[in-house]
Amino acid sequence: MDAQLLLVLKRLHAVDLDAHPALQTHARWLVLDTLGCITAGLRAGPVAELAQRAAAAADPGHFRLMPDGPGLSAANAALVLAMAACWDEACEGHAGAHGRPGVAALAALWPMASRLTYGQFLKSLVVGYEIGARMGASLRINPGMHVDGNWPALGAAAAVAHALGLTPDQIVQAVNMAACQLPMSLYWPVRSGDTARNTYLGHAAQLGQSAALAVASGITAPAGSVAEYARVGLGKPPVAFDDGPDFQLLKAYFKPYAAVRHVHYGALAAHALRDVIDLDKVDTVVLQIYEEATIYCGNRAPQTPLQAQFSLSFGLAAMLRWGRLDPWIYREPQFQDPALRALEAKVQVQVDAPWTQQGLRGARLLITCQDGSRHEHEVTAVPGDAQMPFTEESLTGKFLSYCEGSLPAAQAAGWAAQLLQAPLDAHPFPFWNSPQEKTPC
Repeated sequence: MDAQLLLVLKRLHAVDLDAHPALQTHARWLVLDTLGCITAGLRAGPVAELAQRAAAAADPGHFRLMPDGPGLSAANAALVLAMAACWDEACEGHAGAHGRPGVAALAALWPMASRLTYGQFLKSLVVGYEIGARMGASLRINPGMHVDGNWPALGAAAAVAHALGLTPDQIVQAVNMAACQLPMSLYWPVRSGDTARNTYLGHAAQLGQSAALAVASGITAPAGSVAEYARVGLGKPPVAFDDGPDFQLLKAYFKPYAAVRHVHYGALAAHALRDVIDLDKVDTVVLQIYEEATIYCGNRAPQTPLQAQFSLSFGLAAMLRWGRLDPWIYREPQFQDPALRALEAKVQVQVDAPWTQQGLRGARLLITCQDGSRHEHEVTAVPGDAQMPFTEESLTGKFLSYCEGSLPAAQAAGWAAQLLQAPLDAHPFPFWNSPQEKTPC
């Protein structure tokens, strides 16, 4: 695998972002969308507590998540950034990798932002994403494991190593360094509803940082470590590593809703029917969907936000009740709203055999009311899917809404404009200062 990895890294090393406008645009979108998710996630009590009391007090540094926030070390900043990004389950993903290659890479990179031009930052992100997505496709985790604390560390290592100016050969070393110590992260907290899962990507970002710094310092790792990890840790050889020329970042999807991707199809169908039914007269709600969605998102009557983010019935009911499925839904009092809970209890989930057999994603929603009326809507794509690509306008709207409560609207709009339009030689990040700087970048 090392030879294929090196081939991809050498090809990426030669990439000029100005010569690939679609790639550059998608990278900018990824930065904007992830920052919006972080801004919303930082409002959650446990995330703010970790940043304010634990990380800043135990290991203070110079990186600030918000202009008036505590200073964090690079490692703790990576932990908090990644945790905030995934807290509401609204961040990016990659279907082929079955995970999120971008979050850990970005969380690991952002503490270095003030020392990089925007072009350097985006290029390192591209390198990390391309390696992370390919590793996700190659290292298929076992049942009971969770991807977030696993292979994303390899992309984070590649991103940080590139930002440090290491050569492609040294980046391979950094990836192998991280592979020697990949953790086995459990899916178990998702079922129990505990937020331990939200620390996984932070751990991956920290591991990527330390691996890259170790190689930059002359510490070595054995060749073939990724394959050896697969043999020992997964008990099976990796799937052939994709060394093709396509950019995996162009296949990244963005989420219109704050929930696992499987939940989106039923939620979008509910959004289409919401205005034509009287919720007080709903009798039965039937969701027909592909089998994989029922396996990963079968939580009923969820008692914690994490359980709800992995719940087909909750996401559908929340959309019917509120007409939205964003971080606000998971806060009180709306999370335990009696009308929402009554709707969720009425949802019946059924497997659609043809979709399942053909490997297709979609949802069919059937609602009957007490007056005998029947309403049906079918969805076979959601925004972010290849057949329904996200627009910059939609992505900006999501960012601005996620910043509500944290930033004045004009300031949030200014950040969005900078991240989407700033020249590659600029330093657009608004407040993440290096130790030497006392004013914004």
